[in-house]
Amino acid sequence: MENFNTIKVACDVFITRGGKLLLGKRKNCYGAGSWALPGGHLEVGEKMIDAAKREIKEELGIDGINLKFAVISDFIGDSSQYVHIDFLLENYKGEIKLMEPEKCEEWRFFDLKEIPENIFNSHQDLIKAFKEGKVYLY
Repeated sequence: MENFNTIKVACDVFITRGGKLLLGKRKNCYGAGSWALPGGHLEVGEKMIDAAKREIKEELGIDGINLKFAVISDFIGDSSQYVHIDFLLENYKGEIKLMEPEKCEEWRFFDLKEIPENIFNSHQDLIKAFKEGKVYLY
């Protein structure tokens, strides 16, 4: 097991529509070319649900309403360790837009039965748990 100095917390959001899940194709960052959930790092002094709302506003241009806890996951990579706290967004205001084109190539809805294989490594267990109706995989 790796010896890391810190454990980072990420807050991600499952946005579904008609049995499809929204994913973004990462670019110019770690995991470029893989598909990921919207979300990002929890900031000091910030509540997890507020981080999720902030991230979807920054990345998608929407305001989240009725976010509910969905999944938790831990990820230990080659150079980092993360705890992911994920929410399900049941309602939002605004239209989904590509707000950070320098970080994301596109946002696309995928059928839950046809999720792409190249999922961002730290989101693989999250998506698997979500599809299986579980809150945590170990």
